[in-house]
Amino acid sequence: MKRHFALLPLVSALMFAGAAHAHQIWLEQTPKAASLYFGEFDRNLRETSPGQLDKITQPTATLSGEKGEKTLAFTRKDNALVFPAHAGKNESIFTEDVDFPVSEYKNGDATVRFARILGARLVTSNAVQAPKLTLDLVPAGKQGEFQVYYKGQPQAKVKVGVIAQSGWTREAFSNEQGVVKFDLPWQGTYVLEVRYVDKTPGERAGKPYDFTNFMTTLSLSQTAGIKALPTMTPEMPSK
Repeated sequence: MKRHFALLPLVSALMFAGAAHAHQIWLEQTPKAASLYFGEFDRNLRETSPGQLDKITQPTATLSGEKGEKTLAFTRKDNALVFPAHAGKNESIFTEDVDFPVSEYKNGDATVRFARILGARLVTSNAVQAPKLTLDLVPAGKQGEFQVYYKGQPQAKVKVGVIAQSGWTREAFSNEQGVVKFDLPWQGTYVLEVRYVDKTPGERAGKPYDFTNFMTTLSLSQTAGIKALPTMTPEMPSK
């Protein structure tokens, strides 16, 4: 099952062509640690190291809760970056990678170059969270309600996708306050995804780029609801 997420109205189809089917990062946790994966959640694809996972080099990560914020270091494993932390009730872990290599694609005779900034957040409840990532997606205080922010400002008319472990998907647009609503009928883990393009050119690691693709996910798990459908068969990592 493929995902097709629209970008904000200011983004042209030309820019989207370079971002289509791009990988995402997302967070999952156990009682002892949180893992950051790179791949495609809806295809159950997790990249490995050595390999594509090594494109995620130095993500910043934070555990946030009532006691404040704690910066997290990671250990690189074969299929994830692992943080020695667990988000408890009403807590959140958020991470952002700003060093992803500049990518390019051909548009006729022209070469289009773009940077990526990948973000991920894990939440444990519907409690309202303050936006911290450049492009952020946070709970809005009610079951199934979330709010989209870019640089701390709510974003209206943005398409957000939600994916269950089975590959079940839905899409919805944010309202004028940046709030988007979903019914989450299944037990288990969900990953929501939002994208944004900033058309400001720049340079990263000595390589110029024409615009920046932002992609941020929000992960949550729930025990209520209908018994989850079977998880899709894992796909092999990219070569």
